[in-house]
Amino acid sequence: MPTSQAGVFTHNFSVTTEAIDGNNHVNNVVYVQWMQDVAIAHSTASGGFAAVEASSGTWVARSHHIEYLKPALLRDVLLARTWVADVSKVRSRRRYQFHRESDGALIAQGETDWVFVDTETGRPMAIPESVRACYRVVEK
Repeated sequence: MPTSQAGVFTHNFSVTTEAIDGNNHVNNVVYVQWMQDVAIAHSTASGGFAAVEASSGTWVARSHHIEYLKPALLRDVLLARTWVADVSKVRSRRRYQFHRESDGALIAQGETDWVFVDTETGRPMAIPESVRACYRVVEK
């Protein structure tokens, strides 16, 4: 069950067969999908998704950084945590952590640099206050 506390959104899920690669652990690229999924879930829960849809802009990823610390295996239950780490005029950095529920081990951590762009021109635009108001910046 997703939860949000003090600006940090959490969601737990089980590792499924589709996430496993030839090395019998979660494939590295799957983490990018999970980062996007948990960011969207956080944005939906906070009202940010609706605020963006009501604006003339959208978020696009500028870069992703992921640090893999331990392998996640089939049927592991993972706890994904995400929060907005900072916001500037047109950009926002979101951080992520993935912990194994059984032992609390930090499996991976990362961040995405998001840019708010005008949907018509594709050019960066100022993040509307209606969007900013949906997120609490958490400095960790």
